Amino acid sequence: MRRLVKKRELISMDLTPLIDVVFLLLIFFIVTSEFKKNESILNLSLPNSASTQKVLDKKDIQIEISKEEVAYKSEKITFEELKTKLTLIKKDSAITVKIDKEVKYERVVKLLDILNELQLSNLLLITKENKK
Repeated sequence: MRRLVKKRELISMDLTPLIDVVFLLLIFFIVTSEFKKNESILNLSLPNSASTQKVLDKKDIQIEISKEEVAYKSEKITFEELKTKLTLIKKDSAITVKIDKEVKYERVVKLLDILNELQLSNLLLITKENKK
C-alpha cells in the first residue's frame, strides 16, 4: 500500500511545475495581447468612393447612422442624446461619420444641423473603397 501512495505523490509532484508553467504562459499571453474593440456597432452598407484614404485615429469621435438608428462611440443613442454628448467635446475634435447608403437625406441633414449648431466642422465621411 505504501508503494501506491508514493507513486501517486510522485505523479502529483511532477505535474505541479508543469501546471505552474502553463498558467504563467496563459497569464503572459492575456496581459500582452490587445483586445480590439468593435469599432462599428451598426451593420452599415457604405457607399463607394474613389477619393483618397486617410488613416483613422482611435481618438476620433465616431458617429454611425443607419436607416433607423444612430450610434455614438459604438453606443446606440437618439439624435437628442447625440446632441447632448457632442456639446461636451472640443470644437477642434475630429468627427468621423459612417452613413449607410440607404439612409434618407433628411437624417443626414439632421446630423449636419446638429454639428453646425455646435460649431463642429472637423468632419470626415467614411466610405467604402471603390474597386476598379
